[in-house]
Amino acid sequence: MIAAEGLGVQFLFNRYLRVVTPGEARLRGKGMATWGLQDVSFAMAPGEGVALIGPSGSGKTTLLRVLAGVLSSDRGTVEVRGRTASLLSVDAGLLALLTGRENAVLLGVIAGLRRRAAIRALEHVKEQSGLGDAFERPVLTYSQGMKARLGLAVAEEVDPQILLLDEVHEALDHEFRHFLTERAREIVAAGGIVIAAGHDHPMLARLCTRAIWMHEGSVRADGAFEDVQNRYLEAVGER
Repeated sequence: MIAAEGLGVQFLFNRYLRVVTPGEARLRGKGMATWGLQDVSFAMAPGEGVALIGPSGSGKTTLLRVLAGVLSSDRGTVEVRGRTASLLSVDAGLLALLTGRENAVLLGVIAGLRRRAAIRALEHVKEQSGLGDAFERPVLTYSQGMKARLGLAVAEEVDPQILLLDEVHEALDHEFRHFLTERAREIVAAGGIVIAAGHDHPMLARLCTRAIWMHEGSVRADGAFEDVQNRYLEAVGER
């Protein structure tokens, strides 16, 4: 189960303004703030596949990071119940100079596995990822799709009840997209929750039956995937 009520996330940063005076140029620091999420509320029940759609910068990634526990909220409440695995970036947690095998242990520990369990799972991760001999090569030699395969194979070892995907599926080849689709359906059928953000709507439609349209950090619409998608695309067409 996942529930959010009045969720808000604020980003604070320094904006530097160059002030030019006769014979002088200096930087003046000025504090700035912007809301990444504003008054976001929803509930997700066991057995749901939910897509987050909307333009870049609309708050999809920020929301997933809050649900994954990477970011904390500044307003409102959020509750996530269940073993959670997240793939928020193809490169998230990967160290380029380490091999796929070494990174698999690192990712496993980050995902919540004990180090011994992560080591025991290595051969299964190698098989599931389909990386073959590349599993023993440094990750810096990997394509984006190979990195996504590795991350997904490690996430599988957590046996997630909740799976969070942030555009990672868009880097996968046809074979692994099929694997991800089937696995997502298994998680949902078992009473889990899958949340996927991205711009590949046909792929999202295979993973999800519900969609949340994010716009400027807020929820613009929430409902059946096709209905919400049509409203979003109509708005894009109008702009």
